[in-house]
Amino acid sequence: MTAAGAERRAAAGFRAVYGGAPDGIWAAPGRVNLIGEHTDYNEGLVLPLALEQRTLVAAAARRDGLLRLYSARLGGEVISLRVAELAPGAVKGWAAYPAGVCWALREAGVTAAAGGADVFVESEVPLGAGLSSSAALEVATALALGGSPLSGPELALLAQRAENEFVGVPCGVMDQMAAACCTAGHALLLDTRDLGMRQVPLELAGLRLLVVDTGVRHALADGAYAERRAGCAKAARALGVRALRDITPAQLPAALGALTPGLRPLVRHVVTENQRVAETAALLEAGEVREAGPLLTAGHHSLRDDFAVSCPELDLVVATAGAAGALGARMTGGGFGGSAVVLVAEARAAAVGRAVDEAFRNAGYGAPRVFTVGAGSGAGRVG
Repeated sequence: MTAAGAERRAAAGFRAVYGGAPDGIWAAPGRVNLIGEHTDYNEGLVLPLALEQRTLVAAAARRDGLLRLYSARLGGEVISLRVAELAPGAVKGWAAYPAGVCWALREAGVTAAAGGADVFVESEVPLGAGLSSSAALEVATALALGGSPLSGPELALLAQRAENEFVGVPCGVMDQMAAACCTAGHALLLDTRDLGMRQVPLELAGLRLLVVDTGVRHALADGAYAERRAGCAKAARALGVRALRDITPAQLPAALGALTPGLRPLVRHVVTENQRVAETAALLEAGEVREAGPLLTAGHHSLRDDFAVSCPELDLVVATAGAAGALGARMTGGGFGGSAVVLVAEARAAAVGRAVDEAFRNAGYGAPRVFTVGAGSGAGRVG
């Protein structure tokens, strides 16, 4: 679907459901994280890029304190809520994400949110694929409900608060920052400790960046993500540091020796992954994107072996892509399913896609979805 087509569909859908025209349409992208997984809540470095696939929110303000939410993709019925009654844990399912944003805006003193709104959601971002459909929905909703005067980082922090406190998912801020702050043609080098960021050119001439959606769906609220985060926090306390970000590669051997066996792999992943992010960003800035391939694959092995958040389907994508001539590949997102990202020479992209499809078929898995991605723009008003 073209950008204009998605916007027309959102406007038409709003009219069909609510009987009038929206005040506007706002959009935020999904993201693929090139490298830097499970480092954001450890105050480390990440390197995401915005997808061209977006979530669009058409909205019209109300004055009666009623928040009405609709998505054909997520239930197909209008969910009506009272803004004054919104509280953490009070809303379940997909509606908790936009409702949580409305709550966070109200808590932040954004008066426009208190009156309520009619909201229609149209999304191109695959759900549960590790491409941050939730953050795209949160940031687009924040803009639609009156958050436009906020800066990109302020929007991201507000959306993160909604997901942490209202929905109950202890995510870091990377996904929301990518949705709010990325620029086209660039990856975002983000320091999650102070939200310092640098737009890093992503020159893909002669290369392709593929996303392979395994079809294995995950839910970060199921506890496994929270367990990893709690383990990292426990390790930081044991080492006497504010966050695992503070452990340097040179300090890693001593740090591992001071920890119980169960915490060592978590720390090893975080410390080495931060180093891989820094090295990858330097390669991108030098125009040597293809040299980053081995770093992507090393990151996957660390996520698989140390952090234990991969799955057989993701491992199969990475192994098959490498054998078929890809420059590098890794799982992207929180793990336990979702997608992998593959860096490949343009001339080998089709062959890699066919090899992955055949490998899934031979393994008895459902067909994966393989598509090319580019570095898109961050959130904004589109209609």
